[in-house]
Amino acid sequence: MIRKLLHNLPALIYLSNNWISLTGVVTVTTATVFWLFLLPTTLRGEVTHPYIGILVFLLLPAAFFGGLALIPAGILLRRRREQRASAARAAFPPVNWQNADFRKLVMFVGAATLLNIVIGSQLSYSAVNYMDSVTFCGLTCHTVMQPEFTAHQNSPHARVACVDCHIGPGASWFVRSKLSGTDQVFHTLLRNYPRPIPSPVQNLRPARETCEVCHWPQRFEADRLRVIPQYADDAQNTLTYTVLMVKIGGGPGPHGIHGMHVGQGIHIRYAYSDDKRQTIPWVEYTGREGRTTVYSVAGSKTALPGNLPVREMDCIDCHNRPTHAFQLPGDAMDEAMNAGQISPSLPYVKKEAVDILRKDYRSRTDAAREIPAAFDAYYRRNYPDLYSQQHQLIQQAGDAVLRIYDRNVFPAMKVTWGTYFDNLGHDNFPGCFRCHDGNHASAAGKVVTQDCGACHDLLAMQEPHPKVLTDLGLTGTAQ
Repeated sequence: MIRKLLHNLPALIYLSNNWISLTGVVTVTTATVFWLFLLPTTLRGEVTHPYIGILVFLLLPAAFFGGLALIPAGILLRRRREQRASAARAAFPPVNWQNADFRKLVMFVGAATLLNIVIGSQLSYSAVNYMDSVTFCGLTCHTVMQPEFTAHQNSPHARVACVDCHIGPGASWFVRSKLSGTDQVFHTLLRNYPRPIPSPVQNLRPARETCEVCHWPQRFEADRLRVIPQYADDAQNTLTYTVLMVKIGGGPGPHGIHGMHVGQGIHIRYAYSDDKRQTIPWVEYTGREGRTTVYSVAGSKTALPGNLPVREMDCIDCHNRPTHAFQLPGDAMDEAMNAGQISPSLPYVKKEAVDILRKDYRSRTDAAREIPAAFDAYYRRNYPDLYSQQHQLIQQAGDAVLRIYDRNVFPAMKVTWGTYFDNLGHDNFPGCFRCHDGNHASAAGKVVTQDCGACHDLLAMQEPHPKVLTDLGLTGTAQ
């Protein structure tokens, strides 16, 4: 084999002298030079600029391996051309170690091969890591993923990489995600992607294989005190508090919300009649003792209604937006005012801000120009004395209102207030009441409970000075 290769080596050298192979050599060399220049950037870790990342981790590997492929391709094409022409060639110089040209060629090929292995492996590894980074997922397709990336950056999971939840560990889901990602790239290039991005995500990996890497139902969680501040729409922006003791539960017993929904031995399946899984006419509940009960809106039906899709309940059926959460204007204003970003001393600040936020703006650029201007104009027109004395406070409030808009509304992707449902709770969307509405009953007449006390104890309801907070020595800060 080696002897045959050495015998054919002169012809191989001759055949490689063609424009395709030489183009491959130039391409590989150019990619290598660029790689050397950018090596300090790659060694520092994750590239924060998406387009630098595309150059370093995607375009350079493509050029490098593409150039390597051109070299043998050119040799094969020239060989076929020579065979068709039946051109007779003179004898080539002998191939042995005494041939200086041959020695140089062997040393060059050996060094080049070693260098190609080092560069190729580094580029391949870096490319895979880069495509799994938050920067790539959130910023490369800037318009498409801007809403989700913005929400991710303002969430409790901001330091959790996208792939940790959307892919998780294991080779099979890694390959599946890359195949799916290839289709998404084509949709992005052709600009025929849906606006907004549909939710929930179909064929998402089960939460038990991703969420429960950190959160698992067997862990018992004590009841949690939750304080919800709310400002009124009056001139004083009157502040009241709602105080709840939320029964989170979990562990081995039927304690609280988690204990009844994802506890040991519990399995829940449900049928849904809409793509957003907001209408649930049928529920099958298997308890810890192994007994199964079927509930339906009609009450008397125990069979699966029609041909509706059936899903086994897991974490994301309630926590459907644990990271990519969007607020409504009133809730966002309550949060900003409670955090001191907007002063409640400004008359009607909540009412006016909510009205401004709910207006339609053609683009985020228009919103950036019009929202602070409208806020400023309101106080200049209606409260001229306050405007002259507290102009900086009004300007700060206007900027905070704009930040609320920028976190929640994205006209290019048709994402506006309430576009995405949040199933955790039941204040703004059906949420828990998709099943706990008092209308889901079994054939025996058993009803899925709507008892408020099953999930939380209401300690205060929109009170200005709840006694429970005074007793606990709390100031009313949201929990």
